[in-house]
Amino acid sequence: MADFHTSIGRRAFIKGAASTLAGLTAATRAAPVLARKTVQNVPKVAVLGIDGMDPFFTHELLSRGLLPHFARLANQGGFYKLATVNPPQSPVVWASFINGAGPGAHGLFDFIHRNPSDQCRPFYSAAQTKDGKTLCGRQGDPFWEALDQAGVPSVFYDLPADYPPSPSKKGNRRCLAGMGVPDLMGTHGTYQYFSHDGPGYILREGGGLRTRIVFHDGQAKARLEGPANPHDEQKPVYVEFRVKADPSRKSAEIRIQGQNISLREKEWSPWIRVEFILKTPFYMADKKANGICRFYLQEAAPGFRLYVSPINADPSDPILPLSEPKGFVRDIAKENGLFYTSGFQEDHKAFSNGIFSAREYKDQAWLVLKERERLLDYALDHYRDGLLFFYFSTLDLMSHMFWTDHDFRKGRKSGQNHERMVRAYREMDRMLGKVQDRLGARAAVMVMSDHGFAGFRRQFHVNAWLRDNGYLGSGEAESIMEGMDWKDVRAYGLGINGLYVNLKGREREGVVEPGRAYNRLVEELAAKLEAIRDANGVQVIKKAHRADRIYKGPALALAPDLVLGYSRGYRTSWESCLGGLAPQVLSDNPSAWAADHCCDASEVPGVLFTNRPLSRVEPSVMDIAPTVLSLYGLDALSGMEGRSLKFT
Repeated sequence: MADFHTSIGRRAFIKGAASTLAGLTAATRAAPVLARKTVQNVPKVAVLGIDGMDPFFTHELLSRGLLPHFARLANQGGFYKLATVNPPQSPVVWASFINGAGPGAHGLFDFIHRNPSDQCRPFYSAAQTKDGKTLCGRQGDPFWEALDQAGVPSVFYDLPADYPPSPSKKGNRRCLAGMGVPDLMGTHGTYQYFSHDGPGYILREGGGLRTRIVFHDGQAKARLEGPANPHDEQKPVYVEFRVKADPSRKSAEIRIQGQNISLREKEWSPWIRVEFILKTPFYMADKKANGICRFYLQEAAPGFRLYVSPINADPSDPILPLSEPKGFVRDIAKENGLFYTSGFQEDHKAFSNGIFSAREYKDQAWLVLKERERLLDYALDHYRDGLLFFYFSTLDLMSHMFWTDHDFRKGRKSGQNHERMVRAYREMDRMLGKVQDRLGARAAVMVMSDHGFAGFRRQFHVNAWLRDNGYLGSGEAESIMEGMDWKDVRAYGLGINGLYVNLKGREREGVVEPGRAYNRLVEELAAKLEAIRDANGVQVIKKAHRADRIYKGPALALAPDLVLGYSRGYRTSWESCLGGLAPQVLSDNPSAWAADHCCDASEVPGVLFTNRPLSRVEPSVMDIAPTVLSLYGLDALSGMEGRSLKFT
């Protein structure tokens, strides 16, 4: 994953969500979900997707005897490094798993894409709102369509890169969408923070809002910001709440929409329902956006600090299209209660922005994991046969903050972080044990990750390098988004791993001629980028890949011209990802987000565990989908690049 707070237009978001949900409802009325076909002796296949599980760290823990269930799985079948794709960003890799093919087929090349006709304005790639509907950014044919057509049941929990969930044509697929699902504000997680010493206005920082809360006689009023009014982009909808503080008891009482919440200092509330009224023209009934949030009383005395989680869509009555069929998420909520529905659940932004301490972030991540375990129990209780896919985000979001090969992590702090990571891996081992015990020896079980991990010690300012080397003009612009004289721009950086040529006929203000001039420039850039060395002599960019040489498929036109494959320890700078420029080319990474995986794919392979031996020992993430199909006697889809691993 990557730490970005990218919002689609908030008014467009809420309109798109409502339109998409209405469309799904209408489609369900028009074509009722078919009863599941009766298929005799359908094999049981389980795939656990553990985001960010690193093969080297895993090997270390296996050698220490700390992962007994993974050791058991490896002894039954095998433990392999899993080749990932370039760039090894989570939505890109999970889409490659889904399609059994690379970005050229599915069209996701980065967390951040750009619109060349709008002179490179960035947008979040996983989903877009067009003509009033929210559309999944992933293209092509997902492997489950073959299962659906063949009558093989499949169920996916917290599936990345499938929002809104694609429909099941035959009614044999269920899916709870995961990474890519926004919160109720149309962002990928916006907390709200109220403190006695906060700013006297709403401070909007990456991933959150801060404001001051003022008490009179021990009581205060505040308000939660919700979605934008669909008829006025500039006016979000608010819900007021009241706080009564008791410093002597280090506690507070919160009253919101008729609900009373009593909290002690350092205590979390349960999920609280919040209803936002969306005003419509006088001739239409007002609409409701139902959300849920959790309150955390960080400090009650001598100061006051209150954190409110991002407002998630209410799974019991969602305004967003969270599942396929749309009633699936309601069924889960009816049995399990309320839970996080947004794609990014561990609030790393609150940690990066100094709201959470390391301990508070760890504790919040465990709250997420406890919910995920309840969901796993639900999944196992309701599973009969066919394919079961279950996703865990814990290792990825813990690794980004607590990975221990960062040069700045030394002494006692490094030891604490290492032990946090060990515990997280052991929790995954415990989850695997549940699956093994419930499914038995006859089920085919695979555990996979999309990538491994590396420290993020140094950041490369792509646009600063392009500027200093004469490719980005000679102006004083601080971003390619503002004040850029495009007639002097030959190349620009945008996204975590992307570099683009300002190509005539593609970019609105393109200047580089297609053909020979384009090819000469791309080759020149690749050679110069690979020659860059840090002050200690380390190669910064291991390989600058030409997209037209590493990708194939109908979506290639959306790709960057060069995909920057960094060496371990390096990544594109925070500023460059959204088109910014910095004074220097290389600098230390100051963020709490101290580890990453957005380097060259060869640097961060994932893991693959199987309970049956494989016929090939160099698997790729693109091989998993055709392997699953082969276990049901089905051929790989025509566009797949991966091949079946052929369990023996």
